[in-house]
Order: sequence, then C-alpha cells, then structure tokens
Amino acid sequence: MGGNRKAWLTGAGMVLALGFVALTFTNASWLADAPRGTPWKVAHRGIGQYAAGTGPNGCSAAAIEPPVHEFIENSLPSLAQARRLGAGMLAVDLVPTADGKFAVFRDTALDCRTDGKGEVRKRTMDELKQLDIGYGYTADGGKSFPLRGKGVGAMPSLDELLAGFPDTPILFNLTGFTPSDVDQLARTLRGSLRDVDNSRDGFSGDTPAIRRIAEHFPNAWAFSVEGAKACQSDYMLGGWTGALPDSCRGGTMLVTMENSLFLWGWPNRLIQRMEAQGGHMMIAPPARDGSPLGGLSLPEQIGEIPSTFNGHILIDDMWTVGPALHPSLDKRRDDEIERAEAGLERRRQSQ
Repeated sequence: MGGNRKAWLTGAGMVLALGFVALTFTNASWLADAPRGTPWKVAHRGIGQYAAGTGPNGCSAAAIEPPVHEFIENSLPSLAQARRLGAGMLAVDLVPTADGKFAVFRDTALDCRTDGKGEVRKRTMDELKQLDIGYGYTADGGKSFPLRGKGVGAMPSLDELLAGFPDTPILFNLTGFTPSDVDQLARTLRGSLRDVDNSRDGFSGDTPAIRRIAEHFPNAWAFSVEGAKACQSDYMLGGWTGALPDSCRGGTMLVTMENSLFLWGWPNRLIQRMEAQGGHMMIAPPARDGSPLGGLSLPEQIGEIPSTFNGHILIDDMWTVGPALHPSLDKRRDDEIERAEAGLERRRQSQ
C-alpha cells in the first residue's frame, strides 16, 4: 500500500515537472524572435503642466507642480514642442461644440482651466476662442496663477490641429462622445484631407464611442480603456496556455511595468502573440490626475521598458522624458533644463 502511494506521488511529481517545463518553454520570451520596429513615443496632450493629483472638485489644474515651463496642454505650441522633442505621435482630447465643430480641450466643462463657465459643448468655437485656457492653473492653492493671461485664444479647433499636423500620427480621445458626436466627427474627418482609416492614427474613449468609430473607420486603431484593461486581466489569467483571450484579439493591451511580471511571455512572446492577432500594446502607468490614461513622468522609467518593445509608450511629461529618450533633440535652454531637473527632484521626493 505504501509502495503504491509512493509510486503515485512520484508519477504525479513527474507530470507536474514536465508540465512546468512545457509551460516555461511555451511562454519563454527568449525563445521568441525579437519584434521588428521601434516604439511609438506618444506625447499625452503635447507638453503641459504636470499634476501629481487632483485639486478641489477634481480639477487637476488646481494641483500642478511649480511650473518649469509655460506650455499649456493641448495647445498648438505645446503639441509642436512635443514633436520637436521627439514625440512620434500626439494624443489629444476632443470635445464637441455648439456649432458642430470640435475643440481640442481636456474637460467637458470650462470652469477648471479657463475663465469661462459651463459646458464646452454649449459654446461655439468662436466663443471658446475668447477664453484663456491658462486661467485656472495654480501650484500654491490659488495664491498665484502663473499661466493666467498666457492662453487667451489658444484653444485649438480640430480643423487647426489637422492643418498644423498633417503628417503626424494622432491619437484622438473621444471620452464623453455620444454616437451622434462620433458621426459628426467622422463627417468632419472625411471632409478634411486626412485619411484616418489607417493604422497610424487612433481613437480612444468610452466603449460605445469606440464601437461607433470602428464602424466608420474599421482600419484605424481604436480602443476603450475598459477594453484594454480587460485584455490585460484576461491574459494574466489565461495567457499561460499560449492563447490570447477574445478581449485581446484585434484589441489593445495596457501594460504597466509593475504588472508586466504577470504577463505570460513578456515581452517578446507576448508581443508576437498580439501582433499575430492584429493587436496593439501600450505602456501607460496609472494616471495621478484622475485621467483615464496615464503616462511616463520620470526619465528613469525608460530604463524599465524592454529594448525590444515596439508598441506605444504614453508619455505624460514630454518636457523631461523626451530629452532623455532623444538627447540630440534637446533644444531646451540651460535655465530650462535646470528648472526641469529641480522639478523632477521635487517629484521624486513626493512619490
């Protein structure tokens, strides 16, 4: 009886050992071919003021770090500077207006960042052009407003964005869009000279809006944050089999370097699996300012990304991370670099 039990345990141990070996080889990244291509550096809203949290009423403009530059997110100068610092793609927010146009602006309401009040979609584009988009930014609880008066007339329209960056890949954020908003956006994009029905441009937003935009532009990259997070969690549970879950097939997976340890076959094998099914991968650390998506905010985070990663890297602070990625493109003045380094040191101490 004891001999039979011992033999059974020995056999079971051998089966488990063989299973472990098979599992290891199935998900071994080093056995997969190195992915082709280089990553896309995505400047989140261009270059803006970094907020480590949310202020009163969820207004991140009221909780920024002491400014080390004067750029305002989602503005044309901000987006142009991000390109000069090496961004290969721009991620911008769109909001519908009362006259059937689209403003490039983060919030659905004006109260947080501007000297206006109420919903963006209840104003015409001409009315929005009268506002100061730097009005509400403060780093000391409202004692001073260092960008006030510097953003008058600086809220871009979608038409201006498309004209200013005709050859730059753009990730359009459609958070808060209704299906009719999406239909209007599709008409606007078709009426422009830009062909967005390709793999270079992309759309993010709520699930209903993404489903609708995919109907209009089936070849464009389109994802919801909910869907991308579902892909990640589903793969963490079942990726050991070597198969992608349905949520990842043709979809997008969000990766933080913290959870990459639990992603089977990371990085090369997983990238191979996603590419084989028409999927995309984006490295996007958790947001600190209440945004649905967050990005890199410290240069040292670059070192945590595998050299073979060829997907999208979302960058929240292109002003400091961009030059670390592309030192040859760093055109900042010495005093600007000094202020940026001081700001980084404060950020590191607070985290």
